Amino acid sequence: MSMNFYILTLFPEMVRNGLNASIIGRAKDAGLLRIDAVNIRDYSENKHQKVDDYPYGGGAGMLMQAQPVYDAWRSVVERIGKKPRCVYVTPQGRTFTQQDAKALAKEEDLILLCGHYEGIDARVLEEIVTDYMSIGDYVLTGGELPAMVMVDAISRMVPGVLGNEESGSSESFEGNLLEYPQYSRPEEWNGRKVPPILLSGHHKNIEQWRRRQSILLTRERRPDLLEKAELTEEERNWLKESE
Repeated sequence: MSMNFYILTLFPEMVRNGLNASIIGRAKDAGLLRIDAVNIRDYSENKHQKVDDYPYGGGAGMLMQAQPVYDAWRSVVERIGKKPRCVYVTPQGRTFTQQDAKALAKEEDLILLCGHYEGIDARVLEEIVTDYMSIGDYVLTGGELPAMVMVDAISRMVPGVLGNEESGSSESFEGNLLEYPQYSRPEEWNGRKVPPILLSGHHKNIEQWRRRQSILLTRERRPDLLEKAELTEEERNWLKESE
């Protein structure tokens, strides 16, 4: 079974080009993912495919109109025969996390709505949106880049996409910890050597070392995450001793 993404956008080529390469592109070719960029302009009732207008009450900029957005959304609903979750990508949404990626990867169908200009008429948002999500506290020119970020993160959690099933479970943010540092050949580079324990072949000790490195790295770079990390009592005591 594949996971199906429907991205409602004014710039479908941007989305298609951005999600056609690397792991996501290979997963699409293998039938594990389907990514459909739906052009909102195709649903404009204006002969010039105009989709924006001035906001009531005044203010700077233009606003995306409700009708073309709604009709683009409805075209997906009619095609698949149900109303899937619809994520509006907006700085006003709650921050998208790795836990969100795992949860959304369980959906068979998912709509991502990309805004532009000064946003989208609130009435259509109230009608179709189930989730408001942001990739950070900053403003971009449109929702396409954040939508692609979300598709990438979610797709990695879809079974079979990564190939190595352990890859997704050992990356940063699993258990609210950052990923441990990793090393490859050569054994010494620029006077820096690979930690000897990684050359020992003792898998249990390597696993413990990596776990502790994850904890230390999280304390150094993201102490906010460490407060929520799933640590054993032994690890908490060790962490105090290492301060």
